[in-house]
Amino acid sequence: MTAYFLLKFLHLIGAAVLLGTGAGIAFFMLMAHRTGDAAVVAATARIVVIADVLFTTTAVIAQPLTGALLAREAGHALTEGWILLSIGLYLFAGAFWLPVVWMQMRMRDLALAAAARGSRLPQRYHRLFRAWFACGFPAFAAVLAIFWLMMARPSL
Repeated sequence: MTAYFLLKFLHLIGAAVLLGTGAGIAFFMLMAHRTGDAAVVAATARIVVIADVLFTTTAVIAQPLTGALLAREAGHALTEGWILLSIGLYLFAGAFWLPVVWMQMRMRDLALAAAARGSRLPQRYHRLFRAWFACGFPAFAAVLAIFWLMMARPSL
């Protein structure tokens, strides 16, 4: 196995984890939210936070490392337009992801407290959910654009 193949494999796995975990987290949080049941939301958000910390954080760290090493191994300069745009989009997606992780933790805590009291989800939870949901669209679009850039490698 060549270094190039290993780096490409790791980079693709990381990209799949970012896209897949993000889509999965969004799906499960949305489905839990739609129940309106604080206990369901609390249990789902607890698992979502663990998945984000375990899988997404690992991939977020690995992607720039494997990407830079892969570019070097393939003979691409990090200043090529498609790479610079990918880096910019990656930072853009990260700017949405960091607050989303905090929102997920806060929504989890609010849902846990509501479930413990046997009450409905508070308005603060609903405001956070709307912001969390809205942050997902630009971040997900940026990740999809990065996938396209990695595949097409256009001259920019």
